[in-house]
Amino acid sequence: MREGALFIALKGENFDGHDFLDKAIDAGAAAVMVNEAQCTGKTGKYAVVGVEDTYEGLQIFARNYRLDLGLTVIGITGSNGKTTTKDLIASVLAEEFSVSATAGNLNNHIGLPLSILAADDSHEFGVWEMGMSMPGEIRQLAGIAVPDVAVVTNIGMAHIESMKSQEAIAEEKGMLAEAIDEGGIVILNGEDAYAESIAGRCRARVVTVGFGAGEFRAVEVQQSEQGMEFTIVANGDSHRACVGASGRHMVVNALMAAAVGSHLGLSMEAITRGLSRASLTSGRMQKKTIAGVAYIDDSYNANPDSAKAAIDALAGKQCEGRRILVMGGMAELGDLSVDEHRKVGRAAAEAGIDCIFSVGEKAEPVYTGAQGQLPGCAQHFDNHQQCIDFLHVEACPGDIVLVKGSRSSAMEKILEGLG
Repeated sequence: MREGALFIALKGENFDGHDFLDKAIDAGAAAVMVNEAQCTGKTGKYAVVGVEDTYEGLQIFARNYRLDLGLTVIGITGSNGKTTTKDLIASVLAEEFSVSATAGNLNNHIGLPLSILAADDSHEFGVWEMGMSMPGEIRQLAGIAVPDVAVVTNIGMAHIESMKSQEAIAEEKGMLAEAIDEGGIVILNGEDAYAESIAGRCRARVVTVGFGAGEFRAVEVQQSEQGMEFTIVANGDSHRACVGASGRHMVVNALMAAAVGSHLGLSMEAITRGLSRASLTSGRMQKKTIAGVAYIDDSYNANPDSAKAAIDALAGKQCEGRRILVMGGMAELGDLSVDEHRKVGRAAAEAGIDCIFSVGEKAEPVYTGAQGQLPGCAQHFDNHQQCIDFLHVEACPGDIVLVKGSRSSAMEKILEGLG
């Protein structure tokens, strides 16, 4: 709490902000937003904003504040790559403009309003993520952020437990594209099977990116020690570019950032410079060396599509030793969970990964899927510590180890325990 701040009393599963009103006022709050049915017992020189629901109050406050700012807003959604694409777009635009961007992945019905409220009159652009887990959320978030540009990274299987099908996920994610009016632009992944159907719902101009087709294409793609190097072909010209993370999916994210930058008037020289300078949010295909072993930290989140993309990136890396996958559980897959985990293990084996380790009960089917393809080269660990102890002994200099899993599987603990 900072002196003069507004304290908004939200009620969650474990805490009710209304219980902390007195402490907020003592800490210097100039105003509190509360549910009208609840109020503080303190009196003094502070304002009380009474609303029917503080969640809705926060969202209305953020929307009105966004409209007052007058900045240009880029909204980003998709099943995979939202945060990385946000980081890349923000870095590209920062070459010539002042940018406010989502911190980490604060992208839900609370995080997006907080991201908006972190902007101020000095910012020319807002680059904000929009995530969802239930039907109707993207339309709501788009109504709060009022974006001028939409970026839909892809349609995958994330949140399929609540959404039931990829078609339903595409319908929901496409709400962001529908929210852009005729004067805006929608950036779509031309490699995605649902891009055409989403494009058909747009009022704004649609720009696609990809490898084989699209207004922004990547050719001469190479994986290097630094990340991905590629040539962007766009607007009748070509420019060499690089991003500091591995995987062809990172190239698509970079193409989307290039398309946004170009639409907003940046030169390709500025765009490629911004891509190379981007600092990506932690836990996303970032390389760490521990005791001579190269670890790729992709522990922030996982679903079947992002897991397979990370596996492909691992398979494509030059390696003097072994390529090792350490896989935690993937959340929100519902009845498909066992089968999808098994498919990841099988895909890793078929991609040529040398050793495949699963960690935790949910991830055990990864082991069974790999064991059928790589007998003796797959192993399951019940917990993080068992895996840490094994890697301490077995991982050797020259090996490359990919660590991947959903937030709920806390796979960052593997790297913390090793380091």
